[in-house]
Amino acid sequence: MRGWLLIAAATTAAVIIPATSMAQVRKQFSGVASFYSKNYSGKTAAGVRYDPTKFTAAHRTLPFGTKVVVTDTKTKRSVTVTVNDRGPFIKGRVIDLSYAAASALNMQGRGLAHVTASVE
Repeated sequence: MRGWLLIAAATTAAVIIPATSMAQVRKQFSGVASFYSKNYSGKTAAGVRYDPTKFTAAHRTLPFGTKVVVTDTKTKRSVTVTVNDRGPFIKGRVIDLSYAAASALNMQGRGLAHVTASVE
């Protein structure tokens, strides 16, 4: 049986929204991904030291700790990364991946890759 969520306004009007539809809302985006150099060292915007062996990423607006499934549209390979930094700050790019995530997508030689991404 479907669960329903009742949202009442300050007036007597009410809107009924199926609870299942709210749970199904997933943020999806696509565009160009880049990646951090294996030799980069420093702290991320979340305050942790960048580790090139971890599956992490930078995104402009997603909250730190958000899990994102990133799929390379050319190779069809996918990785799940955790947002722990801000960026990319170059027009047209949607996500910066750690070196490990880029390696798993096999994009090190290309530098950039067109990806689709979905928030878990």
